[in-house]
Amino acid sequence: MTLTKLKIKKIENVLINSLRNKFLNYKPEPASMPFHTRLLGKDRLALYSFIHSLSTNFGTAIFEPVAITLAEDRFKKALKQQTAGQQISTEAHRVIQEIMNGLETATAQPNKVNELERLRKVCQKGKLNNVRMTKVDIWLESKTGELHLFDLKTAKPNAGGFREFKRTLLEWAAAVLLVNPNSKINTLIAIPYNPYEPEPYKRWTMRGMLDLERELKVGKEFWDFVGGKGAYEELLDCFERVGIELRPEIDNYFKKFNR
Repeated sequence: MTLTKLKIKKIENVLINSLRNKFLNYKPEPASMPFHTRLLGKDRLALYSFIHSLSTNFGTAIFEPVAITLAEDRFKKALKQQTAGQQISTEAHRVIQEIMNGLETATAQPNKVNELERLRKVCQKGKLNNVRMTKVDIWLESKTGELHLFDLKTAKPNAGGFREFKRTLLEWAAAVLLVNPNSKINTLIAIPYNPYEPEPYKRWTMRGMLDLERELKVGKEFWDFVGGKGAYEELLDCFERVGIELRPEIDNYFKKFNR
C-alpha cells in the first residue's frame, strides 16, 4: 500500500466535504426544457446539470486539494494557487518570444532543457517588467530544493490553447529564475486522467508545442509522481468508496427535483 490509512482518510474527507458543500450551494440554472423533462424526468436532468456544474470546478474543488494531500509528506513544500513571480526581465521576454516564434512557425522543436538554459542566461538582464501571470495550480518543492510547478488542465484541453499554455510555462520559469538563476525548475501541464483509456492519451495535439517528456504528465503518471508509485490506483479506490458511502445522500438530494 502506497498511501497510509491517515492519508486515505484525509483524501476521502476532502471528497466528502467537497460534495456536501456542492449540495449546499448548488443552484440549478433556470431553464425550461419541456421535451427533455418529459422524456428523462426532472431528477435526471437535475443530475446532469449538477455533474456539468461539478465538472467545471473539479480541478480547484477536488483535484488540487487531493494532490496537495498526496504530496505533503513527500515534498518539502506542497502548495496550491501560488504566484511564480511578479516580474520578468526584458531579455527573458525577448527569449520567450523567440522560442514561441520558432515553435509557431515549426522552425524549432520544443526542447525544455535548451529553453531553460536560454532563459537562465538572460533572466536578470535588461529592465524588469511587471507581469500578471497565471497562478501555479500546484507548487511542489522536493527535499533537495527542485521545483515542480503544475498548470492543471481539463482532460481534453482545446488544442488551440497550447500556445498560451507553453507561454505560461516559460513565464513561470523566467520569473523563478529572476529571483534565483540557479534554481532547478520544472514547469509542466498536468492532466488528471486519460479520457481515451485503455488507449494511450492523444498527445499528438500537443506535439510541436510542448516537450512531451518534460512538460506533460497525464493521469497515472501525474498522480504517481505526486503521491508515489501506486497512488493512482489507490486514489481511484478512495473515489469509489466515497461514492458508495454518499450514494444515499445523493439519491435523496435529487429526489426533491421530482416533486
